[in-house]
Amino acid sequence: MHRYDSDFDLHQNAAMDYLTIRTIHIACAALSIAGFVVRGVLMLLQSPLLEARVARVAPHVVDTVLLASAIALAWWSGQYPFEQAWLTAKVLALIVYIALGSIALKRGKTRRIRATAFVLALLTVLYIVSVALTRSPLGVLAAI
Repeated sequence: MHRYDSDFDLHQNAAMDYLTIRTIHIACAALSIAGFVVRGVLMLLQSPLLEARVARVAPHVVDTVLLASAIALAWWSGQYPFEQAWLTAKVLALIVYIALGSIALKRGKTRRIRATAFVLALLTVLYIVSVALTRSPLGVLAAI
């Protein structure tokens, strides 16, 4: 085996590892969003299922893996928030999404406030996905 063959294997393995982490990140993002939608609907229906152990624990597990994979991707790619405008937009929108989600599922005093926060959180997460797909802080508006 030549030295170049081993270099190729290293680069190929690194690319596969990056793609694996990226796939985990995307899957966790989809699970997190789907879980939020389900919990939001349960909240709107005032279902006692919202208090089930799985509804309280699973989001923390999924979101922890999502955050860990995001940090790994940023480190691996050398792209960091506050250096890349699109990542900065994603992180800031994520903070808004978390706050709105908290109001929607727990902190909202009335059902109307929770429902409004739920819709705004969904719009915010759509923006986050749009920014991730376009790698632009304008999201889908960048295409216009």
